[in-house]
Amino acid sequence: MKINYLNNNINGLKYSDNSFILQFYTEKDGFIFNCCEGCQYFIVNTKFKINKISKIILTDLHINNLSGLMGLLSSLNLIGRVNSLHIYGPKDLAYYLDLCKKYSHTNFNYAIYIHILTTGLVINHYQYRIYTFMNSFQYNFIIMELEKNGKFFFNKARKNNLVVGPLYGKLKKGYSFLLPDGSNLNGNSFTIINFFGQQLSFFINRYYYRKVSENTLNSNIMLY
Repeated sequence: MKINYLNNNINGLKYSDNSFILQFYTEKDGFIFNCCEGCQYFIVNTKFKINKISKIILTDLHINNLSGLMGLLSSLNLIGRVNSLHIYGPKDLAYYLDLCKKYSHTNFNYAIYIHILTTGLVINHYQYRIYTFMNSFQYNFIIMELEKNGKFFFNKARKNNLVVGPLYGKLKKGYSFLLPDGSNLNGNSFTIINFFGQQLSFFINRYYYRKVSENTLNSNIMLY
């Protein structure tokens, strides 16, 4: 996974600018954690196209994490976005957006789906999963990148007289097969070792407590 910070200090995040872009190498789209003021400017500096934003996740409704949201949504509308956008946040997020649209007399030509954050699995994607849990009226997140299958040895399969078809896909995933003659086909012998995905933990509060330590034990990346 690739992380682009939407602030001037990439060595550490402060409460006033807990914003960053998260993108998986296997996905063209990305999503944003929080929309700080001037986030569009920072997005342009990262050379990431704002039209490729598929999801926006807000950890809370603090103005520092919310001030750039309406500007970003309006810019997406001006560039002619047609794909839907999913926004995840606290329960009062829908009321905030309705009030902003009413006072700014703004409507969007693309569909916006609002998801209320709850403790547990929030996004279940075939490449990654995002879990959240609440602490002191703020949401903390754990992003898990799923294991990737290794490269398939096509030539080895051909030498074993295996016909190209769905069998190749099963072998690549590590399935084993027992043939009528009693021989065994082990999928692991036809692929390079699988690649373990990364785990990212994003916590708002730096205070050391049991829940944080338990959930960050196996994390490759941890952000505050």
